[in-house]
Amino acid sequence: MTTVLVTGASGQLGQCIKDIAHQFPALNLLFVDKNTLDITNTNDVLEFFETHTIDWCINCAAYTAVDNAENDHENAYKVNVFGVKNIAQACQKYDVKMIHVSTDFVFDGLKTAPYTELDIPNPINIYGETKLKGENEIQQILEKHFIIRTSWLYSEHGSNFMKTMLRLAEDRDELSVIDDQFGTPTYAGDLAQIIFQIIQTNSKNYGTFHYSNDGAISWFDFSKAIFELSDVEIKLNAIPTTSYPTPAKRPIYSIMDKSKIIVTMGIEIPFWEKSLNRALIKLNK
Repeated sequence: MTTVLVTGASGQLGQCIKDIAHQFPALNLLFVDKNTLDITNTNDVLEFFETHTIDWCINCAAYTAVDNAENDHENAYKVNVFGVKNIAQACQKYDVKMIHVSTDFVFDGLKTAPYTELDIPNPINIYGETKLKGENEIQQILEKHFIIRTSWLYSEHGSNFMKTMLRLAEDRDELSVIDDQFGTPTYAGDLAQIIFQIIQTNSKNYGTFHYSNDGAISWFDFSKAIFELSDVEIKLNAIPTTSYPTPAKRPIYSIMDKSKIIVTMGIEIPFWEKSLNRALIKLNK
């Protein structure tokens, strides 16, 4: 039986992986979070890999508080760089294939055409910088790796834009949402399916891939769709980024080209609105 370690299991992607694990009975999944495995502790990581026979490691563990990272460099680096390095070294030592989840925030957002895997990263905030350095650690240490960059991740689990919008609408009649930042929402449930496909097919097409749902929208468009599909009546105001300053800069344009993963893995990518509808149905259940 193939054994798969999932780190960061209490996060939204980790929980989505857990939700569909029953669809893959041939896989033995080990779910750990920061309370059961501290990826920033080198000895703990090596000891865990030594005492368990692991074939694949899906690293969902990350410091994802984008704004907090601007004033919390130490912890962001600790998890996103040093923790990732620990896992990559353990995978190298025990011949474990690694799937690591990264972000569109490794790019500066200055392009006007979708980012490909060949585009040179240039992060504009600490979060993006640490995620890029984590990618670099993996590439230097481990041959058998998949780095999957994703964007605007949401689900029925955890804290995310979709759930925040619905929560705010419970107390407010009116919301202002940025309409000049463009990207693609990604349902974590869809990303989980792709990750399982890589493992099930025992893919050896190692490297970096971009994955998000299909289509391209602004945050304003995304919020509008969330409320329309949820039958929530609320007044939405479109505002520019300059009207909503945040500690961390965001890329204005972070649409990613998914051609490589479509061709290499032979997959079809769902349109963002279809996936949003599925996520909302699950959330309401």
